[in-house]
Amino acid sequence: MDKAAMDQPPKSDAQNVRTSDISDLPRAQWLEAIEDIGEDAGYFEPLGADHCVMFSDEAPRLLVTFESYDSITERSENGLPLGYNFAKKHGWSHLSIIAHGSDPTSLWFRVHNIYGYFDRLVDEGFFEDFDQVVFYGAGHSGYAACAYSVASPGATVIAIAPQATLDARLASWDKRFSNTRRMDFSTRYGFAPHMIDAADHAMILYDPHIDPDAMHAALFKNRHTSLRPVRNFGADPEFEMLEMGAVEPILIAAMNGVLTQRVVTRALRNRRHHAGYQRRLLTEVTAQNHPLLTTRLCTHVLKTRKARPFESALGLAQKSMQEQGMTIPFDAKPD
Repeated sequence: MDKAAMDQPPKSDAQNVRTSDISDLPRAQWLEAIEDIGEDAGYFEPLGADHCVMFSDEAPRLLVTFESYDSITERSENGLPLGYNFAKKHGWSHLSIIAHGSDPTSLWFRVHNIYGYFDRLVDEGFFEDFDQVVFYGAGHSGYAACAYSVASPGATVIAIAPQATLDARLASWDKRFSNTRRMDFSTRYGFAPHMIDAADHAMILYDPHIDPDAMHAALFKNRHTSLRPVRNFGADPEFEMLEMGAVEPILIAAMNGVLTQRVVTRALRNRRHHAGYQRRLLTEVTAQNHPLLTTRLCTHVLKTRKARPFESALGLAQKSMQEQGMTIPFDAKPD
């Protein structure tokens, strides 16, 4: 063996997996791998005990994402931040704020270390070095994307089912996050709808059937904010959108400065073939007693796959149509 190679210290587990799948690593080793990747790409910096930041400097277009250890390891195929993967694929720069602690309150990124970090970026003129800046997040990360976008006036914000605030005076109706009742949403970077005032454009996507999400979305009343209902995407619309490949084209359009409602509509077309969306749509049309719509939906689904719930629903819908003297569509008649 070469003597120089013998003198090199042994690589850590994190270094050995820095270019492969790290999704199955224990939390501590996963964080070591993220640190190595961040230092290779640009820089990595701890932000207190529960957060860190990694930055990759590639181009004058910057994607800023807020993600958590759980969401990354569950939704990313290789265990790396989703934003990092999107940015690397398209040659963008990427800034990822990651919550990796076990405290549930850390998921809202409301700690002084993060306030100070963004203050420093503003003081250094960091965001001024980029021609286009896009902030992205979902749920609590969507809240953070909106809140911290104030640091980059003129940015585009994409938030999926974000909370506007969890301040009891404004959102006492949201009972989903009992562990956050003592959190302070009244201080800096607190009320997300106010923080996007300086953005060029903000797109808020949410399922109107999820009452708390719809109520949060209604608080985003800014002139430059587009509210986009995504019906039957459920309580976790980001997961569904990732499954059907809808997030990436929306980010691309935002990065190119051409994000519109039509772009979102095109990106969501794959929902017609997505099993989760189809199941929720079936529940809706059957609950509303629409046998013709149920027949058309079930026929569409059963042309591509076998699905017992749709077979049963089709039989009941056609029976109901016959009893009501309705004509069954030709392409939906049994063989």
